[in-house]
Amino acid sequence: MGGESRTRGRFIAFEGGEACGKSTQAALLADALGAVLTREPGGTAIGARLRELVLSPDTVGLVARAEALIMAADRAQHVAELVEPALSSGRHVVTDRFAGSSIAYQGHGRGLPIGEIRDLSLWATGGVWPDLILLLEVPAAESDRRLGGARDRMESESAAFHAAVMAGFRAQAAAEPQRWAVVDGTGTIEEVAMAVLDVVAERLQLSL
Repeated sequence: MGGESRTRGRFIAFEGGEACGKSTQAALLADALGAVLTREPGGTAIGARLRELVLSPDTVGLVARAEALIMAADRAQHVAELVEPALSSGRHVVTDRFAGSSIAYQGHGRGLPIGEIRDLSLWATGGVWPDLILLLEVPAAESDRRLGGARDRMESESAAFHAAVMAGFRAQAAAEPQRWAVVDGTGTIEEVAMAVLDVVAERLQLSL
């Protein structure tokens, strides 16, 4: 009734540690696909205020569970306001971070229960989850070099914290190889972009 239903867009997320090149590669892929480009936290006006709260070095004393809830609130608004409407209209969506970051940062990094963090994100998104998650891998020393001196609240965390976060990303990729793909982020921007395009074309059968 009412004719053919519109084809749903595909949802692609970039994940990884600090300064791994996610933002650059997400923008390049979105441009290649003609997709909506967004990010977490901060993909909406409300999200931008939450991003400032959670990443500002001036934010002190924020407990791990509160941090997790702020990230979930950002994600709930993000999906309801931007991600789901775009996907439903047939647009592809590329995001710089999604639920995988909460599982890695608040779960593995902060030591909160992994299953509870995942369930919280599933509840916040109403079950919306990426079709493909690209994990950009960059050695810790290279990440540290790229970051330089001025760092936000999360970037300023200890080397041990960031190592736990990366272990969390790798664990997720190993547990769901059909959804995750690991891409070497140490090449030139062009080399990494080509590797990303190859994975997207193969996994999602999208013409680029």
